[in-house]
Amino acid sequence: MSDAAAANDHGFNPRLIVGVVAIGVIAFIALWALIALGPQLSSGNDGGGHALSKAAPGYAGIVDLAERAGAEVELRRRVETTRYEEYEPLLVLTPTHRTRAPEIAELLDAGRRGPALIVLPKWQTMAVPGQTQKPGWVSVGFPARPPVAMLPPAHFGKVAIEAAPSKAQQVPARLAGHSFTAWLPGNVQTISGDNLETLIAGPGGGAVLAQVGDRDLYILADPDLINNLAFASRDGAVGGAMLIDAVADYADADGLAFDVTLNGFGGQRSLLRFAFVPPFIGITLCLLAAGLLALWQAWMRFGPALKPGRAIPVSKAALIANSADLIRQARRELDGADAYVKSQRTAIARRLHAPAGLDDAETAVWIDKHLRGGGDLFSSLARRLPLARNTHEFVADAQALHDIRKDLLRDS
Repeated sequence: MSDAAAANDHGFNPRLIVGVVAIGVIAFIALWALIALGPQLSSGNDGGGHALSKAAPGYAGIVDLAERAGAEVELRRRVETTRYEEYEPLLVLTPTHRTRAPEIAELLDAGRRGPALIVLPKWQTMAVPGQTQKPGWVSVGFPARPPVAMLPPAHFGKVAIEAAPSKAQQVPARLAGHSFTAWLPGNVQTISGDNLETLIAGPGGGAVLAQVGDRDLYILADPDLINNLAFASRDGAVGGAMLIDAVADYADADGLAFDVTLNGFGGQRSLLRFAFVPPFIGITLCLLAAGLLALWQAWMRFGPALKPGRAIPVSKAALIANSADLIRQARRELDGADAYVKSQRTAIARRLHAPAGLDDAETAVWIDKHLRGGGDLFSSLARRLPLARNTHEFVADAQALHDIRKDLLRDS
């Protein structure tokens, strides 16, 4: 059987595991990046009432028409706090029925009281599966008056929003020297208030387009004058374009800036988003590179992982070595000379069956008789070893006794 077959039979394929881990890491990073940057990367064509929507309540039509006409148009996905004296666009806010007053106040205050147009919401819409003709369109919608509480009193004062039952009609209007026709829809929505000046009046009272005091702050009560629904006819599209142009000219604005943060498409402030945008994207990339290097180092280590050994090995040799080490550390090597001589003498006498009744000196002499000539006698070594003056003499005499035992007993 080949090595590859053996690896497949007895373990995982390393390449497969590396691929799975790599795909998992990339998918994890991509998921968090999409969560952080999703609102900014979204096309916004969700059927809502904002500048990115191509549905009936959206304003993608007026945005496209203004761009084709050569106007300066921008879509703001964040709260812009910088104001340029040479460029001051008309900020168009398209809140929803769920927008709160502090959110509108933040945008107005951030612009340092630059020109702004508030387009009030009117329609509650939904897409019914199987009945929506195109993606991003809506199939069901009904008018619903927005809550008055969405307009901050500090900016607009006390206002009232009404929906007057009426038929669709044309209303002549003149604003900033522009004469045009405003195409009012049926069930037109109007606004009234003590601090509001009517620019385009509604059929049943109230204002369709109003200015807040003497400020460059305007309210379009009915969005059907400029939304995509108005672009269903040529005349409605012309009327909507003329209205936006007249308001921008009346406010002396240099362009149009459609805000989409109120509709959920802004770059919210969060630590997660900061990790994927400058300047913190550099830190994120460094941390990612450090993690990859740590993974590579763990994968490319030399040899198998080292296993910790026992503090005290289990064997006779380890026991002897530990005992010898303790004696050496205590510097008591020379104190064991008598015991070593006795152990060697006893072992040789027992193995060679020495006669009984012999004392230590007689046993040493008896051992000498079994030695070959030309070497040290056992008895002389036994007397000299306890008198050793240093470890070198002790080791030499002890080795000689060990050699005598090995020659006589034929062991190690």
